[in-house]
Amino acid sequence: MPASNSFAIGHQDIVEAAARLDGFAVRTPLLENALLNERVGGRVLLKPEVLQRSGSFKFRGAFNRLSQLTPEERRGGVVAWSSGNHAQGVAAAAALLGMPAVIVMPSDAPALKIANTRGYGAEVVLYDRWTESREGIATAIAEERGAATVPPYDHPQIMAGQGTVGLEIAAQAQAIGAAPDDVIAPCSGGGLMSGVATAVRHTFPDARLWAAEPAGFDDVARSLAAGERVENAAGQRSICDALLTPTPGALTFPVMKTLLSGSLAVTDAEVKAAMAYAFTVLKLVVEPGGAVGLAAVLTGKLPAAGRTVAVVLSGGNVDAATFTDALAAS
Repeated sequence: MPASNSFAIGHQDIVEAAARLDGFAVRTPLLENALLNERVGGRVLLKPEVLQRSGSFKFRGAFNRLSQLTPEERRGGVVAWSSGNHAQGVAAAAALLGMPAVIVMPSDAPALKIANTRGYGAEVVLYDRWTESREGIATAIAEERGAATVPPYDHPQIMAGQGTVGLEIAAQAQAIGAAPDDVIAPCSGGGLMSGVATAVRHTFPDARLWAAEPAGFDDVARSLAAGERVENAAGQRSICDALLTPTPGALTFPVMKTLLSGSLAVTDAEVKAAMAYAFTVLKLVVEPGGAVGLAAVLTGKLPAAGRTVAVVLSGGNVDAATFTDALAAS
């Protein structure tokens, strides 16, 4: 689907994705909390994709991709690779559309995400994220079974689907008379961030757009500084399992390079504090990767004083042990 500019997607692609998702995806609210606003000295608008079908924004892109497969492609089913949220989104979308799904997942993915993926009816193939190629395994399965692949971020239909988060933020902010000065979203490969940036910039051209990443996996920040895609160093670790891709996408990075003001990195300790704050104050369960944008605001890495800041809470699929540890650490 050609975009109206040099990028993989344009605003109209996101509008069309929203039409496909209508009646299937949850139109998550835009929330405010007086205590949070008081703490940061500004106005924070929270987009809780933790309330989305399958527990994260990933359902949006997955359904947009799967719903455009031909009847012949649907018969062959789909193959995806993911640490968990994309896995669940694809599995949920495949179940709704009545097609088989195989998901290649790292063996150290949270048990909850593996169980939920299987719960939607998908076949799960486990691999070692440190020694094996998930794309290679998935591609071989797809060729063997005649299945369509569903990349986690670097695909126009995925990017457009994720962009509906930004489309909703823009419309909901306008509805309450708010104009975001800043918008921040968690970022790994860049599917969500590129889509949100495209949608928000269309309505609020002066808004600053920020990615949020885990420390040690700040490849977007370093890629923006270098002007080209760079990779994370090998052997890094983070509790943000949803955000551990090695480098920005080939399709997503040009969008981010053009539209983003920058990317902000937060530590695991700061993420745990944000998860605990979300639970105790906001009454929301947010997984580590979903809390990085909120962590950037709470730590002042993205100053909110006197500003209106929209924050995407991208997912809530966290296992009990990790969540308990975050609460205990706060």
